[in-house]
Amino acid sequence: MKITSFFAVAFMTAFSAFAQEKTVMVGGAEMYPSKNIIENAVNSKDHTTLVAAVKAAGLVETLSGTGPFTVFAPVNSAFDALPAGTVDNLLKPENKGMLTSVLTYHVIPGKVDSKSVMKMIKDGNGKAMAKTVQGADLTFSLDGKNVMVTDSKGNKAKVTTADVYQSNGVIHVIDKVLMP
Repeated sequence: MKITSFFAVAFMTAFSAFAQEKTVMVGGAEMYPSKNIIENAVNSKDHTTLVAAVKAAGLVETLSGTGPFTVFAPVNSAFDALPAGTVDNLLKPENKGMLTSVLTYHVIPGKVDSKSVMKMIKDGNGKAMAKTVQGADLTFSLDGKNVMVTDSKGNKAKVTTADVYQSNGVIHVIDKVLMP
């Protein structure tokens, strides 16, 4: 009886902790700040292509690590909008280096929330740059009230959901795939 009570108390304590967290819905799933980037991302139905790419690139362990990381996470429709065959080509084992480069171009070291991005843009007189884990820069600006992320090729992605906090960083959902 004591063991059963112990497990009941442990379950209720864990459930209570999750119930008290401020979650954000992404892709039909709650994103818990106590979980890491991978633990949350695998539950988003809008990020199945991104998750498959992260697995193919061997980045699951890295993005499950302590970080902190800021991830600009393209939705499935962003990958679908790429030229035909691009995703399939990137997912081939022989293109793992190229895939890793594209994915790490979506990651900035540190925890950069929307308030920080807005301050960077203001301090930069309308533009701000940040170096990605891949090594190249992303440029941030505003289009009305929307935060825009511009890649090195001039393609622009809009942040559609900001500040999805994780135990090891923050995710900002974007509507385009960024290319280094």
